[in-house]
This record gives sequence, C-alpha cells and structure tokens, in this order.
Amino acid sequence: MILTDKQILMEIEKGNIVIDPFDRKYLGSNSYDVHLADTMAVYKDDILDARKHNEILAFKIHDHQGFLLLPGRLYLAVTQEYTETHKFVPFLEGKSSIGRLGIDIHSTAGKGDVGYCNTWTMEISVKQPVRIYPGMPIGQLIYFEVSGDVLVPYNKKKTAKYNRKTKQPVESMMWKNFDSKILGSK
Repeated sequence: MILTDKQILMEIEKGNIVIDPFDRKYLGSNSYDVHLADTMAVYKDDILDARKHNEILAFKIHDHQGFLLLPGRLYLAVTQEYTETHKFVPFLEGKSSIGRLGIDIHSTAGKGDVGYCNTWTMEISVKQPVRIYPGMPIGQLIYFEVSGDVLVPYNKKKTAKYNRKTKQPVESMMWKNFDSKILGSK
C-alpha cells in the first residue's frame, strides 16, 4: 500500500520519514515533490566499463541560464532534498510535467531500500534538447509499506555502496561488485 499525505505527515512526525528541507506545499495526495539541486555531473569517458571506476565531472547549474540537456548523453543529477526512510520503501518517480518535456529521471533505479538515508542521484536522459533549472520540481517520492521486519536496513549494510552522505551526484559503483570481498570469491 502507498502512504497518503496524512500518513506521510504522521511518519515524518514519528521520525520514520525524514525530508530536509521539507515544505508542506510540496506534499501531494500520496507523494512528495523533490527538486533539482544545482550540481550535475557527466562521465569523463564516452565509453564506460562496468568493472572499472568510471569517474565523473561535476558542474554547477546557474539559476538564470539553466543548463541545456542534449539527447545521447547521460547526466547525473541530485535532489535538493536529503531523505531518510526507516520503515517504508521509497520510490522516486518522474513527474508527469517532466515526462511531457521528454525528460527521464532514472533508467532503472527508482526504488530505494528501507534504511536509505541520503539525497537521490538521478540518471537523466532526454528525447530532445531541453533546458532545466536548479530548484525546479524534478520527481516525486512515493512511500510503500513493507510486510514483515527488515533484518538489516540499507544504512547498516556493510556492502551498501551508496551510504556516503553527499549533496553531489554519485557515479555508478558497479565496479565494487567485482571486488572479491563483496562477491565472496578468493
């Protein structure tokens, strides 16, 4: 089941959901709007390798001129909001207004885990050139109830790759899956 606005507010009050900054006007009937931060990134190399650490180049988006997204390029962006979700599964979905501009905010990574505590890195791609601006609504968080107890929340997992708190977009850590310590091989 998806939490309603009333339930989201109750869980914020209990500390089970944290949204910082939080503004009541961005709370929908069953979601919370998140906003584009002023930092984005692109990969340094045109060819990426899943077994290697692919480095990124971060840059600032200027308020008055925005930034022009181009098709055929992957952009990493981050939400202004830092979130914590201790008893629910958070999903980050694109807003319909963003989709109607041809902007996809994530390829595959819309679901968080119980215990996820961080900003959200988005994998942005576009169908045609479009200019974006910091502070614009970019997505919405939806919270799902879980059935049963969680043995180890994400923020307590030793193998979690995205636990480092940051206000910057975070590149893929897939290369860590090839580390023998994580795979359990010799």
